[in-house]
Amino acid sequence: MAAMGSLTRRKASLLLSRNLCTNSTPHVFRFSLHSLTSSRGFASSSGSDDNDVVVIGGGPGGYVAAIKAAQLGLKTTCIEKRGSLGGTCLNVGCIPSKALLHSSHMYHEATHSFASHGVKFPSVEVDLPSMMAQKDKAVSNLTRGIEGLFKKNKVNYVKGYGKFISPSEVSVDSVEGGNTVVKGKNIIVATGSDVKSLPGITIDEKRIVSSTGALALSEIPKKLVVIGAGYIGLEMGSVWGRLGSEVTVVEFAADIVPTMDGEVRKQFQRALEKQKMKFMLKTKVVSVDSSGNGVKLTLEPAAGGEQTTLEADVVLVSAGRVPFTAGLGLDKIGVETDKVGRILVNERFATNVSGVYAIGDVIPGPMLAHKAEEDGVACVEFIAGKEGHVDYDLVPGVVYTHPEVASVGKTEEQVKAIGVDYRVGKFPFMANSRAKAIDDAEGIVKIIAEKETDKILGVHIMSPNAGELIHEAVLALHYGASSEDIARTCHAHPTMSEALKEAAMATYDKPIHI
Repeated sequence: MAAMGSLTRRKASLLLSRNLCTNSTPHVFRFSLHSLTSSRGFASSSGSDDNDVVVIGGGPGGYVAAIKAAQLGLKTTCIEKRGSLGGTCLNVGCIPSKALLHSSHMYHEATHSFASHGVKFPSVEVDLPSMMAQKDKAVSNLTRGIEGLFKKNKVNYVKGYGKFISPSEVSVDSVEGGNTVVKGKNIIVATGSDVKSLPGITIDEKRIVSSTGALALSEIPKKLVVIGAGYIGLEMGSVWGRLGSEVTVVEFAADIVPTMDGEVRKQFQRALEKQKMKFMLKTKVVSVDSSGNGVKLTLEPAAGGEQTTLEADVVLVSAGRVPFTAGLGLDKIGVETDKVGRILVNERFATNVSGVYAIGDVIPGPMLAHKAEEDGVACVEFIAGKEGHVDYDLVPGVVYTHPEVASVGKTEEQVKAIGVDYRVGKFPFMANSRAKAIDDAEGIVKIIAEKETDKILGVHIMSPNAGELIHEAVLALHYGASSEDIARTCHAHPTMSEALKEAAMATYDKPIHI
């Protein structure tokens, strides 16, 4: 009977309308008759048969698109202005930040936790140059690895800044000097995003830094102020906080990471506060003055009121990112963008200009490296005459602090907003045997499921390695699984993933270990 009940739930789950678990922002595609007609004429008259696909940008979206295109038998060229592949993610983003997060976590563990595990030594010190060297080594090795993949798959690699001179031609200013024109039947814009600037604040990458500068500080700041309580700000604040900085996060909004599930977000903030990270929420940065020895910030309540000052050695501006489309010549060929500069595409990643496509951070959707990779594969599959698909509602998000926070699907607030009856199941890692055994048990798993069918709508995890644990939930949502499906799946013991099983049991019935 139990198996039959699970099967019935599964059928009901699969029949449930997708709008109960998705609320995607569709690609926006607006035709301009003039631009579409003229661009087609321009493309055909250019006689461009040199490449089947040209990709502008060698980041996670661009290099993956280029490799996939070549694997599908398309003659492909990738243009990258940086001179090293991997984009922001590999060079000055995801990879170096995770290297420093790991190194700083090791130091923090050595100074705060090793003794309780019976590992003792007289002293521990930070060798910052060696830490930075390890980070740089990881970056260079991975960059060379992508170049190796290009060679293996016969992708032509052009180092330089590319801009459109027609819908089928890209002028490239080489990093070594000189200029060349690369022609292609299909051109994909994959130029990523850049740091969002704030009015009146000049980033010098020394005392007022972006995430790029925060990854390359030559000494540990005594006081670090982070403007913005999003993923990047909290991760970089964690790095320097672990190494000894006094970290204060200033956020205009009322909450940290506003896209996160509210209940999990509150627990997450408490966890960071226990690590001595300070928060000033609902606070506006009026000005930043770096003319003296330090940096002085003038602040006021977001709703207006009396101004105060805050001093720091280094200020990290982490207020988000914006699409990088400047200087690409998009206006020259008539590619349409929205008011924030994102390129408008349809469900096949095609712009309003025939033969021109866009993926990753330059189009609507989450600004995440893995989302860009999925865009790249799907876009090229469409170009090759196949079918591609990316469900932006099922792109996992991870904050790589300690504990990590990972999520997929809807938050409880979003489920309430669409008026769906639901159940919530939770399980704390304090009741997980593996977490207790390794003395790292701060966190929770929260599952939200549709009440009638038990179909999972969202999963939120705060724990060590939450970024790894979340993928079972991602797969479950992709296949329309119920919480009972996860609960009846055997999980190895003792593992952290058992907490997900227990939360699933709590969602449709009752957990065992609490």
